[in-house]
Amino acid sequence: MDTTPQSIAWFITPHGFGHAARATAVMLALQKLGQFNFHIFTQSPAWFFHESHLTDFTYHTCLTDIGLVQKTSLDEDLPGSLHRLESFYPLDPSVVVNLAEQVKRLECRLIVCDIAPLGIAVAQAAGLRSILVENFTWDWIYEGYLNSEPAFDKYIKILQSLFERADVHIQTEPVCFQRGVPLTTHPVSRPIRSTRQTIREQLAIPAGQPTLLITMGGIETAFDYITSLNQFPDVCFIIPGGSSAEIRHQNNLRLLPHHSGFYHPDLVAASDAIVGKLGYSTLAEAYAAGIPYGHIPRSRFRESPPLADYVAAKMRGMQISEESYLNGRWIESIPQLISLSVGARPPVNGADQLAGWISAYLGKEI
Repeated sequence: MDTTPQSIAWFITPHGFGHAARATAVMLALQKLGQFNFHIFTQSPAWFFHESHLTDFTYHTCLTDIGLVQKTSLDEDLPGSLHRLESFYPLDPSVVVNLAEQVKRLECRLIVCDIAPLGIAVAQAAGLRSILVENFTWDWIYEGYLNSEPAFDKYIKILQSLFERADVHIQTEPVCFQRGVPLTTHPVSRPIRSTRQTIREQLAIPAGQPTLLITMGGIETAFDYITSLNQFPDVCFIIPGGSSAEIRHQNNLRLLPHHSGFYHPDLVAASDAIVGKLGYSTLAEAYAAGIPYGHIPRSRFRESPPLADYVAAKMRGMQISEESYLNGRWIESIPQLISLSVGARPPVNGADQLAGWISAYLGKEI
């Protein structure tokens, strides 16, 4: 029996941490099924994959995608995005060829792309199969900005052509635009690793104290309302990104840097509710933990309505308007959110569904 590890290249968009989290979840699930090693091409930080307990991977710094430039976690910079898109597309043929030669030298058998279309072009140039994993693609997102920025049309056409060249197209719930694909999975999230008790002890949170996690994803955010949280002394607040360099305990606040050493799915599972930007990985982690989700949609971002519909249909939670979040009025809703009951954890993680499919697909290719 051949026990040689199979190598897979993963091209991941660096927009926030959500896509890196989804890709990591699938890689972790694959490593439960067999011997795999991964070559990760992205500008998402290497520490993110280490803190996710991913092993047997090599990190390659590579600009794989542009996505959107963000002014803040809730506000996109459309002119800045167009400027960066202009410098990236059409793809530089020499970049594609060099990357194709690299993945061949690394003996990769497959390229998986979490909405980074560069990987699809590299796979074609290398003579490898490609899998596109998405709940939205950038061309669909850019269509939502055409009225205000018609210049996106050029990049929509380029991206549509690239995405259509993927050999396999897989979608993960919540899906923004349904397509005819061979597999649609449940929400994909990294597995919970530590017990609720362990995380709460490490953060010095009493066992019975109601706890709210506030997270705005991987984009730097100003938490201007922090002092207002003192009006709820019986509630503990965990805030990743609330500290720039070290973990700080301030009365009922636990302020963490983004790179804190705490594994985000464990923080979610140790909490009684979560408030955060409406994004894929936060939704998937709240769904996996069964906890209520106070979600903040982005007014101009086309992904927000389908995600909000999914929360309303299949999860517990409440919508917090962008205006309410920014002016601090949302704080009045904390008692209501904390009072929502925690549900059962779902029996199936989309990461396992997708990993099983990829493993079987590689078996067919032998």
